[in-house]
Amino acid sequence: MTILYHGSTEIIQRPKILEIQRLLDFGKGFYTTKNKEQAERWAHLKQKREGKNAKAYVTVYIFNETELRQLKIKEFTLADEEWLDFVVKNRNEDYNHGYELVSGPVANDTLYQTLNLYETGILTKPETIARLKVHPLYNQISFHSPKALQLLKYKQAYQVMIG
Repeated sequence: MTILYHGSTEIIQRPKILEIQRLLDFGKGFYTTKNKEQAERWAHLKQKREGKNAKAYVTVYIFNETELRQLKIKEFTLADEEWLDFVVKNRNEDYNHGYELVSGPVANDTLYQTLNLYETGILTKPETIARLKVHPLYNQISFHSPKALQLLKYKQAYQVMIG
């Protein structure tokens, strides 16, 4: 059993895939992480976007990784060229990659600056990969189908206070 975290402005006992306005690294999905502090940062970022009345929460899930064999998954272990192509495609178009679960690296806001430099043609692919290797990379696990979401079991939630 693995513990996964989701940062948001609400407690989400029953996760679902929302039609979102902005495109994310792995496409439309429900995003989690194994890193508690990262989920807290995500909750704070969403809180800032929504304004002063919003609250920040982390919802905690239990995830049984042994059930993964029933899903079509894509796992990136490194921020390499394949990962970069996948992320750029998802961020720039409504791309249906066909995976039910995707896991791989994500970094802080510096990563997004590097990706933007690549997308605008300022950096080459090798230059981008080299820059990504010096950033602290965290993980994200995104769920892209109702079948995949059923593997997440709500455990608890807590409010994140700005400190």
